[in-house]
Amino acid sequence: MLDLYDCNKKKLKDVQFIYKFLDSLPGLIGMTKIMPPYTFAYSGKVKEDWGVSGVVLIAESHISVHTFPEKGYLSLDIFSCNDFDVDEASEYIVNAFEAKRVERHFLNRGRHFPKTLDRVSQIMEMTRERKIGEIEK
Repeated sequence: MLDLYDCNKKKLKDVQFIYKFLDSLPGLIGMTKIMPPYTFAYSGKVKEDWGVSGVVLIAESHISVHTFPEKGYLSLDIFSCNDFDVDEASEYIVNAFEAKRVERHFLNRGRHFPKTLDRVSQIMEMTRERKIGEIEK
């Protein structure tokens, strides 16, 4: 997750720029895009809270962007079940939006998620055996 501050405001308000950015990012970080990006401008309840949001679904999960041009701010999430070069991705994103300040948050989610079909099958079999054992009692 990235929080970018003091970004290029022209880029933050440009729906087409956000679309192209989301269209190219998956390939740059080794992910598989499964649909074109969906981007749109929105209006907030407070006038200066308008911006552009976008999402692209990837086989590994999704990438989302929310901008607040009047505040020079962008929030971006890359949610992936596959590893990728976080430093390389961060550098590319920061440069693309010309951010002056960055907060980077990395979460290692799903550490116990079974990575292979064999492991999923083992878990399912253990669950079935447990349920059958409970029924027989």
